[in-house]
Amino acid sequence: MTDTKAKIASVSLNQPLEDIADELGRSFSEYGFAVVRDHGIPQVLIDRAEAKSKEFFALPDPVKREYKIEGGGGARGYTPFGTEKAKDASVFDLKEFWHVGRSLEPGHSLAEFMAPNVWPDEVDGFRDTFSELFSAFETAGSRALEAIALHLGLERKFFDPTVEDGNSVMRLLHYPPLGPDAPEGAIRAAAHGDINTITLLLGAEEAGLELLTKAGEWQAVDVPEGGLVINVGDMLERLTNGRLRSTTHRVVNPRGPAAQRSRYSMPFFLHFRPDYLIEPLESCVSEADADSVQPPITAHDFLQQRLREINLA
Repeated sequence: MTDTKAKIASVSLNQPLEDIADELGRSFSEYGFAVVRDHGIPQVLIDRAEAKSKEFFALPDPVKREYKIEGGGGARGYTPFGTEKAKDASVFDLKEFWHVGRSLEPGHSLAEFMAPNVWPDEVDGFRDTFSELFSAFETAGSRALEAIALHLGLERKFFDPTVEDGNSVMRLLHYPPLGPDAPEGAIRAAAHGDINTITLLLGAEEAGLELLTKAGEWQAVDVPEGGLVINVGDMLERLTNGRLRSTTHRVVNPRGPAAQRSRYSMPFFLHFRPDYLIEPLESCVSEADADSVQPPITAHDFLQQRLREINLA
C-alpha cells in the first residue's frame, strides 16, 4: 500500500538555520527524508553535470568496462549494470553507475582509505565538471549538517571535524530503459537504507523514489524542479541512537512511455572520516535504552561491513 499524505519537510536552505532546524529534524525523525530548495548548487553546473553523465553512459559497454576497478569495492570508476544488489535482495538492481570520491594529496594520513579517482578520457570536461560538483555538494551538505546539529542541541559546527576529509562519494546513476530480459522481480533500486551520514540527491524530480513510512506504507517523495532530496544514513542513525531515522527507500520501475526511457540522478553520499568513532551521543541515550546501545565502531569498519552486504566488497 502507498501512503500519499506524509508531510515530508520542504524548506529553503537559504534562510537562517535556526528557523528551519527543527522542521528538518522533525522530518528526519519521522520520515528520514526532507527536501530542500535554494541549496546553493548552481543550476548551470547541474545541467552541465547531467550532460556529461549522459555522455559517459552512452559510450559502448566495452569502453565503460575499461574503467571498472577490480577489487575496489566500486568506490571509484565504473560499476556495470547487474552488479549491485540491495541487502537481502535476491536479484540485482537495474542500474549502472560511476563513482567520484575525495582526492587526497600523496602522503595524506587518510590516503590508505581512499583510492585515487579515475577519469574517462572519452568525455571532455568530465573531471573539471564533477570535481566542481563534488565541492558544491560538500558545501550544501555542511549547511544541512549545521541544521541537524542545531536540532540535536549541539554546537552548530559539531559535525565539521567528523566529516573533514571524510570518505564521501558522488554517484552518477543511469537506469536504462526497461528491457524484456530483466530478471523477474528486479527493480531500478530495491529497498535499502544508505550506509553513510547523510545523502544529498539531485535528479529525483521524475516519479519513482519512494520511502517506507513507520506505518509500513510506501510513500512517493515529491520533489520540485531543481530540489535537493536529503536523507539520513545508517551512520547518523547510529550516532543519534535512532533519534534520526535511516529510512528504507527504493526506486520503482515506471510504467507506460517512461519505462522506455533512461532515468539519471546524482546522489552524494556524505561520510564521516574513516577514523571517526561512531558511538551514540549521550544526549540521545536515555536510561530506558542504555542497555541496548550499539557498540562503538569506526566509520571505515562500518562501511566495509555494509559493502560486503550489498555485493560491492
